[in-house]
Amino acid sequence: MIRIICVGKIKENYLKEAISEYLKRLTKYTKIEIVELPDVSYDMKKTINEESLNILSHLKESDYNILLDINGMEYDSLEFAKNLDNIRNNNSNITFIIGGSYGVSLDVKNKVNMKISFSKLTFPHQLFRVMLLEQIYRAFKIINNEEYHK
Repeated sequence: MIRIICVGKIKENYLKEAISEYLKRLTKYTKIEIVELPDVSYDMKKTINEESLNILSHLKESDYNILLDINGMEYDSLEFAKNLDNIRNNNSNITFIIGGSYGVSLDVKNKVNMKISFSKLTFPHQLFRVMLLEQIYRAFKIINNEEYHK
C-alpha cells in the first residue's frame, strides 16, 4: 500500500480531477491513500512545528517513509521506478510525505527512511501532489514493462 501524507487542501477543480484520474489508474497496481492534513497560518517556526507534529502523528514506524525534500536525492524516472520496486519488495507499506509551504521540522526529517527531490525548482504544493502521483503511476508502468514511459 502507498500512502501520501500531505499538508493543505486542493482547491482547484482541475487539480482535483488530475488527482482523481491518477488515483483511479493506480488502483490497478496498488492500494493508495491520501491523508490530507490541515495547513496552519502562524509565523514560520510555529507553522513548521504544528504541521510537523501533525505529520509525525500519522507516520508509522513499520512503513518505509519517504520525505519529498528539495535537498533529497534526485532520480530520473527509471531510477525512481527501480527504487520504488526495491522498496516495495522489502516493505508492505510506503508513505510519501509532502510538507507544508515552510517545510518540515528536523524531527520529521530524522524520522524518515529516505529523502528525495524532484528538482531544485520550487513547485506549488497542490500541483506537486499531481506530479508525485504521476511519477508513481509512471514507475508502476515501467516496473510492469507497460508502454507509457518514453
